[in-house]
Amino acid sequence: MEYRIDTKTEEETKKSLESRQDTDALRMKRVLSMPDLSRTPGHPLYELVERARATPTLSTLDNIIIPEIVPTTIAFDLFDFPPDHPARSPSDTYYATKTDILRPHDTVMWYYYLNLPEVKERIARGEDVGCVCYGKVYRKDEIDNRHMNVFHQFGGWLLQPDSKGIMPLDELKRVLTEVVEGLFGSGIEYRFLDDTFPYTDPSLQVEVKVGDRWIEILGSGMPKKSVLKKMGLEGYNGWAFGFGLERLAIISMELPDIRLLWSTDPRVTAQLKLGQKYKEVSKYPAVVRDISFIVDKRFAPNDYFDLIRETVGEDLIEEVSLLDKFESAEKFGADKISYTYRIVYRSLDRTLTSEEVDALHKALEQKTAAEYGAQVR
Repeated sequence: MEYRIDTKTEEETKKSLESRQDTDALRMKRVLSMPDLSRTPGHPLYELVERARATPTLSTLDNIIIPEIVPTTIAFDLFDFPPDHPARSPSDTYYATKTDILRPHDTVMWYYYLNLPEVKERIARGEDVGCVCYGKVYRKDEIDNRHMNVFHQFGGWLLQPDSKGIMPLDELKRVLTEVVEGLFGSGIEYRFLDDTFPYTDPSLQVEVKVGDRWIEILGSGMPKKSVLKKMGLEGYNGWAFGFGLERLAIISMELPDIRLLWSTDPRVTAQLKLGQKYKEVSKYPAVVRDISFIVDKRFAPNDYFDLIRETVGEDLIEEVSLLDKFESAEKFGADKISYTYRIVYRSLDRTLTSEEVDALHKALEQKTAAEYGAQVR
C-alpha cells in the first residue's frame, strides 16, 4: 500500500516561503524546486529504488511519501538527537521557520507511518507493520565531487509484536544481504561493522569492497524502545536501515563527479546506466582561484558554500577547499578570523575562459563582502 502524508504545517510554510525574498528563503525555494531523481523514470537513482523495492522482504512493505518540511520536534527530539548535536545547528540544517526545517533524513518516516490510522489498526490487532520511504533530503554541506546540499535517501523498517520474541540481529543482516545483493549482484563482497546512531541500538553499518577499498554504503540497527515509546508505540521491536542513493550510483558507475547525476547533456545521460563504467565525455580544464577574507567569528562555512553555489552556479563549481584559517587579535581584532579558500571552477560540458571565471570570482568577492561584512584581501 502507498501512503502520501500532507500536512498543514508544510503547506503553510511553503506558502510563506513563496512570499519571502530573503537569502535563506531563496535558497530553500531553489533546492525544493529541484527534481526528485529517485522518482524520475530512466534515471539511475530511480533504478536503484526499483531494485531495492523488488527484493523479497522489501517488496512486501508499504511505501510512504512524507513531507519535505518537518518540525524539529519530529526530526530531532523524537529521535534522541542530543541538544548539542551538530545536525540541529542552522549551519547544518535548513530552517524554514524557527521550528520547521527541510527534512535532513528520511527516518522521520517512522513518526508519520506510525500515525497512519490504518497502521494503528494493524498494531491494535498485533500485526507486523513496516514500510519503505525514499526521496530528497537537505543538508548544508561542503562542496566537492562527492557532496551536494540536496541528495536522495532510501530507508526501510519492519516492526513486530514483542510476543513473537525479540528480533535477532541476524534477521537484520539477512535483510541487508538481500538489499546489498539486490543492488550490486550476488558477487559483491561486503561486511558488517558495529556503528552508533541516536535512534537504534544495536547499530550496524555495511561496507562493500570496491577495487581494494572498503566503502560504507548504509547504516542500520534495531529501533530503540525509548524512541518508539516517544512515538506512542510500546510492545514492538524490529529493524531499520537507510542509505544514500547517490553514493551507490557513484560506486556502480565509477562516476568522477556527483554533478553528473543532475546533468541534462545527452552525452552524459546516455551513459548513466547502473553497472556501466562512465567514460569522460571530455575533461574540460579546471580554473583555480583563491579567495581570502577577514570576517566575524560567527561565520558559518556551510552557509558560505551555499552562497558560492548561488553566486557561481552549482554546475560550474567542482570543489571548494580550506587552505588557511587564522586568528590574530593583534592583526584582526578579538572577534575576527581570517579564511582562505581555494575554488576549483570546472564545467562538465564546456571550457571556461579565464575572463568568465574572473567575472564570476569578482562577483563572489563582492557578495562575500556584502553578505558577511567581510574584508576581502
